[in-house]
Amino acid sequence: MAHYIDIPARDGSGSFKGYLALPGGGSGPGLVVGQEIFGVNQNMRDVAEMYAEEGYVALVPDLFWRMQPGVDLGYTEEDINVAFGYFGRLGVDRAVDDIAAAIDALRALPQVSGPGVGYVGFCMGGKLAWLAAARTDLACAIGYYGIGIEDMLDEAVNIKGKLVLHFAENDDYCGAAAREKITSGLAALPTAEIYTYPGVDHAFARVGGMHFDQPSALMAHGRTMAALRSTIGPDVN
Repeated sequence: MAHYIDIPARDGSGSFKGYLALPGGGSGPGLVVGQEIFGVNQNMRDVAEMYAEEGYVALVPDLFWRMQPGVDLGYTEEDINVAFGYFGRLGVDRAVDDIAAAIDALRALPQVSGPGVGYVGFCMGGKLAWLAAARTDLACAIGYYGIGIEDMLDEAVNIKGKLVLHFAENDDYCGAAAREKITSGLAALPTAEIYTYPGVDHAFARVGGMHFDQPSALMAHGRTMAALRSTIGPDVN
């Protein structure tokens, strides 16, 4: 029930791939899954399939396609260095446009029920959750351990949908000062929820990763599912 599809770029520059996972029932709300810096690798495909098991039509767009289509890295030291190279060269404005194109692609699929689309992103995808929430019509955007959000708080005025941000207490990429700035900056945004998980590090929700923490990952997933179900479904009653 999972395969790659072609997603037309909004700027007319071509098309790019997205990994699409379908729920067992064949249809459900649309959900964009935002990749880490390692591309649409096995971990991200597994995440899409996990959300499909929760009832979503989950799509992971290849956000590195303008530099190198089909990036699929592991987590060795060499892979990490290559991944940071792609991350450093990513044009975030175009990446958000490509997320918007993925939203369009989901809405065009007959398997997607309802107009509301959600987004869940990790690491780089967590940062893009913030920008996508501000620049698209997502009903719900959820970011795990996003980097640099504290420097983009001026975009908060454009956020209309639900926003959930998950952070790790021991994450050097988003330390206590950055988290405090984000929390203060979003104090007046009634649709925002911000959570910090004590004693864990960046990528605490990556199953099999060196920083994976099951209790925190399960707690974050429960909050993520509550936000998605309250905004886009599926109705479990």
